[in-house]
Amino acid sequence: MIDIGSLQALAAVEQHGSVIAAAEVMGFSPSAVSQQIKKLEKQTGFSVLERRGRGVLLTERGLTLAAYGRRILSELEELQSTLLSDPAKPYGRLKVVAFSTACRGLVGPMLGMLASSGTDLDISVLAEDPREAVARVAGGEADLGIVHDWNSVPLVIPEHLVLEWLCEDIADLLVHRSHPLAERIGVEAADMVDERWISTPNGAICNEALLRIFADLGRVPDIQVYDPDFSTHIALVEQKAVVALVPRLGRPVLPAEVVAVPVGNPVPGRRVGMVHRRTMTASPGIQHLAGLLRRIAGQAAS
Repeated sequence: MIDIGSLQALAAVEQHGSVIAAAEVMGFSPSAVSQQIKKLEKQTGFSVLERRGRGVLLTERGLTLAAYGRRILSELEELQSTLLSDPAKPYGRLKVVAFSTACRGLVGPMLGMLASSGTDLDISVLAEDPREAVARVAGGEADLGIVHDWNSVPLVIPEHLVLEWLCEDIADLLVHRSHPLAERIGVEAADMVDERWISTPNGAICNEALLRIFADLGRVPDIQVYDPDFSTHIALVEQKAVVALVPRLGRPVLPAEVVAVPVGNPVPGRRVGMVHRRTMTASPGIQHLAGLLRRIAGQAAS
């Protein structure tokens, strides 16, 4: 009989492209993953991997077996999250991946509620940009992802994931109190185009959203600093070095010298939601976390 662990190893190698990468994701040593692959080849009687340069590729039969394996693993996950779970008693270990401001504005309060309620759930959290979060949940590396989708930069969700939007998050222009725009009741793209900016790194969704603001003007903002942490953005605004576009969710109380100015036409905003695999829909743990996140997001939005 084919071993489930060997199928998991093969699926991980297919998804991540190498034995080493699969081992890192699975939390095993490369030699342990190789042993699982060899066991699978012994059980099936054919080779599932072939060397190509310094890497490996799945054979034709290996690809077919990996496809069957993914279906079997999905059905097993669905079985474990439904028939073998007590809906009234969520328990077990769940991995959550979320972007940094959601970690502060949503995940932090959720963990506080879990701690005070005594629920038997063991939660680990990893901060990642939404695209990486979607990939981790889709690939089984995480169970629940918290993501955002700017109104100008759509987020692609694979079909085997379920997405539920939780709230709308608006971004403001942050300037120093002495800045000429600090006393405005609102600004538009043309008012901000000549400013010096700080932005999240190239390729991040928030960076793309900032660039899109000025697309209709045929201009690219003068970005002098790239940093993934919005706390750094606020600090550099306070130091009069730059201006920044910072969402409200998870935003700390601004220093006295930093002013938030609303942006319009259009209003830069992002939808914040959560994703999980369809096979985990009935999981008591996922349902419990989703309920807490809905409540926290509702409070944040209000």
